[in-house]
Amino acid sequence: MFQHSLLLIYRNFKRFPTTFFINLIGLSTGLACALAVCLWVNDELSFDKYHANNSRLFRVMENVRTEKGLDTHAGTTALLAEALVEEMPEIESAVVATPPAFFPRFTLVGEKKHIQGVGKFAAKSFFHIFSYSLVQGNANQVLANKRAIVLSQRLATSLFGKPENAIGKTVEWQLADLKQTCIVSGIFGPIPANSSEQFDFVLTFDAFKDIMKMGPKINWEEDGPFNTYIVLHDGVDPKKFNSKIAGLLDHKTAKNKNRRLFIQPYSDQYLHGEYKNGVQAGGRIEYVQLFSAIAAFILIIACINYMNLATAKATRRMKEIGVKKTLGASRRALVMHFLLESTLMTFLALFLAVVLVQVVLPQFNEVTGKHLTLTPEPKLIILFLGIALLTGLLAGSYPAFYLSGFKPATVFRGTLVGSVADLWTRKGLVIFQFTLSVIFIVCVLVVHRQMQFVQSKDLGYDKNNVIYFETAGRSAQEPNAFLAEIKRLPGVVNASGMWGFFVIVGPQGVGPQLEWKGRKIPVNNLGVNYDMVETLGIQMKAGRSFSRQFRSDSTEIIVNETLVKTLGLQDPIGKTLNRDKVVGVAKDFYYESLHEKVAPFIFRLEPKAAGTVVVKLAPGQDKETIRQLQQFYKAYNAGMTLDYQYLDAEYQAQYASERRVAVLSRYFASLAILISSLGLWGLTAFTAEKRRKEIGVRKVLGASEFSIIYLLSRDLTKLVIVAIALALPISYLLVRHWLDSFEYRIALEFWYFLGAGLLALLVAWLTVGAQAVRAARIDPALCLRDE
Repeated sequence: MFQHSLLLIYRNFKRFPTTFFINLIGLSTGLACALAVCLWVNDELSFDKYHANNSRLFRVMENVRTEKGLDTHAGTTALLAEALVEEMPEIESAVVATPPAFFPRFTLVGEKKHIQGVGKFAAKSFFHIFSYSLVQGNANQVLANKRAIVLSQRLATSLFGKPENAIGKTVEWQLADLKQTCIVSGIFGPIPANSSEQFDFVLTFDAFKDIMKMGPKINWEEDGPFNTYIVLHDGVDPKKFNSKIAGLLDHKTAKNKNRRLFIQPYSDQYLHGEYKNGVQAGGRIEYVQLFSAIAAFILIIACINYMNLATAKATRRMKEIGVKKTLGASRRALVMHFLLESTLMTFLALFLAVVLVQVVLPQFNEVTGKHLTLTPEPKLIILFLGIALLTGLLAGSYPAFYLSGFKPATVFRGTLVGSVADLWTRKGLVIFQFTLSVIFIVCVLVVHRQMQFVQSKDLGYDKNNVIYFETAGRSAQEPNAFLAEIKRLPGVVNASGMWGFFVIVGPQGVGPQLEWKGRKIPVNNLGVNYDMVETLGIQMKAGRSFSRQFRSDSTEIIVNETLVKTLGLQDPIGKTLNRDKVVGVAKDFYYESLHEKVAPFIFRLEPKAAGTVVVKLAPGQDKETIRQLQQFYKAYNAGMTLDYQYLDAEYQAQYASERRVAVLSRYFASLAILISSLGLWGLTAFTAEKRRKEIGVRKVLGASEFSIIYLLSRDLTKLVIVAIALALPISYLLVRHWLDSFEYRIALEFWYFLGAGLLALLVAWLTVGAQAVRAARIDPALCLRDE
């Protein structure tokens, strides 16, 4: 039977080459899209699951009841890990660590080499709990010494030539005006690409406690920014443990009635990182679901092409079916034959799809920010074969049951007439195809317009021609002298410094709280030097900026409009908030992404703040000014190199996921339209061939070419119009849901939907018209000639 099916595929290819190529192109394109998305989804789902303790590894989180409901964050007090191990027998081990991106880049000095890297502080059991591969050192001992440092292979090689040369050597790290000398106790290998956290070295948390002068005992009322991770004993039920830990803070102090602890699987934080009112409400998993659904729909569109073209040419295969039934073939055997035929076609398309994915994978990686490879892993091979098998069965299902239902007597009499149900099924499939295509077009238009809005939105500060960098060496020790020298450079408009950074990227937890008339209000704080407000171009609504003319400014603050409104202050200038005097009110500015509402914000004057330096450059002079700045920085800091970034690039980083959605949606929409158009083109061709003699008679009787074109395109145009009518309300609901994730968004205008419908209709007309014109120009003699 297999050889017979192969023979029939070959014969059908010779009889219907156009249909064969349309099906092959459609199925291979759809499969290529599905395979590429599968690679991406497989990578996303694998994040953080490589740790040996994955099933027992959890992050401790906290729900805090505020005026607006429950705020969820991962920040906990510094000594919570130690306290939990002592009080909770269910916990095998626990570790505290500074959060990712908690610090700017450190500067490390070893053997007179200066290297910048991302670092973190972590407790002794860090490398025991997490499966970061140690190539030098013992996981239980590398962080035992307070002055120990564990380097990555890359960093150790850069500093000492070879990783093994680094063990026992001293390294000095510096962060702003903080510095310390450490001894290299271990080397860890490359962190897997599917790790949500990437860093270059680890310092001991004991050293951090000394630097920050933390006490030896836990303060249960403290709500710190630190991450606490635990490993439960085998057999411990996480749900029961969650119930036990939830009320832990209630027993420690009466002031903790609004705080509840809970645990989240560590490997869930990457995909399920968003919480609303204390309940997990999405995250990156939404994009996994979205792109999986889109790939499935594109594959379904390709399957519909196969169904429609297979049933459209039914009249050309009915004698074959009649003969087989007369010779004793059962309907079951015919169904199996047609399913095998469609499956073989799909596996042929799978081969082409794999080749296509291999070709486009570099571009796909660039769009998605991944490093995906098409490797022959058993899991992926089984997945790809399974997708191809399901596609083949789906594509061949309707044709198989439809064609196998022909009765021999009816076939040989030539009186076969398609049923109304069959006709409407084919029409419904076409409508479904173009409904999806129109939805994709609307999504592309709306996403593109929202991203344009994000780019052009007045943020309340000037991000153009602004660079920033972390200081080290002499510049960190003499911040004001360093800033004064920078301001003298040609092309520098202004410069200032800050602790931390201005733009907030990614979800934030509950920050420091401002107490006001019995209320606790979360507020974002930023310690800044003089001229920061002016450097960023932030406008003042009332009062003044920080000034060197007022010596008391070190105890005074500038607040934003939102904080004034939240507190209900009528005349905020001169008011005291937490012992700090308000000297100015800044107009609201968007330091978070447009997904979030502008939150209360406070600028605090720190006259020596220069951990991060911000420099405003004159327009059109940035390259030359940066070159001079690099030379100056190297001379000022004893050979160190300047590693700078543009503020605009940091702002764009907040919308990396949205930009990927925008680019991928364009590709997906193009594929959907291409495959749908191929199917429409094939259907029009078969319609024209089926009505060949009718066209010839009409032309002999004087019908114009326009009337023939209208005849062939009328019915299919109606189907596309129905598809547009169905797609528009569905697309409205989808894009409305997506836009709801932005606090500041575009208004949905009518032309987005009308334009998408007209574009789909134009594509359909061009597709159908090309075949209709060809049929209308055929010689009537050729149409009426008897075979």
